[in-house]
Amino acid sequence: GAFQKKGHCARVLSPEEAEKLAKDQVLVSEFKQLKLEKEAQKNWDLFYKRNSTNFFKDRHWTTREFQELKACREFADQKLTILEAGCGVGNCLFPLLEEDLNIFAYACDFSPRAVEFVKKNALYSPERCKVFQCDLTKDDLLDNIPPDSVDVVTLIFVLSAIHPDKMHLVLRNIYKVLKPGKCVLFRDYGLYDHAMLRFKSSSKLGENFYVRQDGTRSYFFTEEFLSQLFKAEGYEQVVNEYVQRETVNRKEDLRVPRVFLQSKFQKP
Repeated sequence: GAFQKKGHCARVLSPEEAEKLAKDQVLVSEFKQLKLEKEAQKNWDLFYKRNSTNFFKDRHWTTREFQELKACREFADQKLTILEAGCGVGNCLFPLLEEDLNIFAYACDFSPRAVEFVKKNALYSPERCKVFQCDLTKDDLLDNIPPDSVDVVTLIFVLSAIHPDKMHLVLRNIYKVLKPGKCVLFRDYGLYDHAMLRFKSSSKLGENFYVRQDGTRSYFFTEEFLSQLFKAEGYEQVVNEYVQRETVNRKEDLRVPRVFLQSKFQKP
């Protein structure tokens, strides 16, 4: 079982959790941090080499959670152009293309291997989808997508993998291809999510920023940080709130607190 609530209040830590985070203040050395930044693409490529297409479940909740995909249409079967920024192996992309036949999707990922997995998927069709490799912090999206041509951009569990100092570059890049009046749909890890509390000491890179054993990194967002990030690049905030879920495993009597940030920002 699980319950879910949405709102603007961050999760409150238990005394034990607060103590653990307070103790864990030693940062990974600057040398190692620079190495992780330099090898970010290689580490994600190795991640997909190890896990193939098996790691993430297909995300069939996208159309349910993001009513915007229906709401932004002027008429029922209007053709929409979307961009999935950071598509991985297509866990979000393919369920979306299956559920909504009136979508053309651009999709890109940092990892060349992930892009190859998308192209090899039986559901991949060049008539409905264009996938390409892209480092969103430095490769210009305009090389593959016309300016002001996209109705919806999905940014789902992507920004957290990017160094906080470079996140604004991603939002600036996306801004160029988004139509005026259209929006970015965002979902990612929120502050004090269970994953954040599981990091061992010596995994901390900075405030709310950690490295996993495989060298991939994860940032945990506060509502305020995300709001400032988008607004600084010219977006208007429509929705920005925490989604708190408590997943309960009754057999083992385990309660796992999940915290995500779910948001919508619009290009004026």
